[in-house]
Amino acid sequence: METTNQKTTAALLHFSAMTQYFFPLGNFIFPIIIWAIAKKDAAYVDHHGRQAVNFQLSLLLYTLILCFISIPIFIFTIFKNVPVNAIINDENFVFNGHNFNIENITGIVVVGLTAVFIFIMLKAAEFFLVIYATIKAANGELYKYPLTINFIKAENKNTLKNEMPEPSQA
Repeated sequence: METTNQKTTAALLHFSAMTQYFFPLGNFIFPIIIWAIAKKDAAYVDHHGRQAVNFQLSLLLYTLILCFISIPIFIFTIFKNVPVNAIINDENFVFNGHNFNIENITGIVVVGLTAVFIFIMLKAAEFFLVIYATIKAANGELYKYPLTINFIKAENKNTLKNEMPEPSQA
């Protein structure tokens, strides 16, 4: 049975990921600090700490993949529509409807826009899933985020004790 203190700590672990909106990398720093301090006190807090950190690391990986897809596509699209003479001769160039029209939109641009849309949906899902996990933790339920890669696996303390050599008798 989880104590009220353990439930509150686990809920705070999940909700501390919202600090990303106030501090850069707050969604990693604060959950890791809280988890590192409280994980040895209860397996319940340890479980929620691992879930929160694994979820944030998974989102970072998904975001990096989307950036590697969409940023080069947009750079390619912009430079494809800018005249080379304007770049070489240092001329002023104005983006207008003449340069960007429906004929210049290719399949690769659609892929880039799809990646941006997925990123926006990923951030919205993160927001609501963090709130949902906070509520579950506060209610004393174990929660596992969907689509999460387990970067930090649970330590099996019995296995660790069995693997340690016995002290030698001298």
